[in-house]
Amino acid sequence: MMTMMPSLLSSALLLSLLPWTLTEAPPMIPIAIMVKNTLQNKPLQTYKTEVISGGILLGAMTRLRDSDAGFTFTFSDNVNYGPYLESVNGVTGNNEAHTYWELLANVTNGGFQRTEVGIGCIIPSPYQQIILNFTVW
Repeated sequence: MMTMMPSLLSSALLLSLLPWTLTEAPPMIPIAIMVKNTLQNKPLQTYKTEVISGGILLGAMTRLRDSDAGFTFTFSDNVNYGPYLESVNGVTGNNEAHTYWELLANVTNGGFQRTEVGIGCIIPSPYQQIILNFTVW
């Protein structure tokens, strides 16, 4: 019985750190995902979706793909860097053409800047706008 006590205390501590209870769903926050592809002269596409509070961009993109047939994407898992965005709406980056999907996020001054992390690490803020920008390197 005494060996179970530290385990029970650890579990209780972890549960107390959750910002919501196990009986209610965590809050969802709205975000916008924009697809920009000027290389192929395509119009800017804007999609509204939601992500669980504290959730990652990959979750929001998956929720959007599952709810909007007009939005698709693929990614691969890199053992060192995590999920890598490969294609959006049927357009795939290409090493020979030096094209890829750049991730841009709006910052406090209203502009956008390249993110330092990928779709598996970005934690969107409420009403944040993320641009998936097809570009060259």
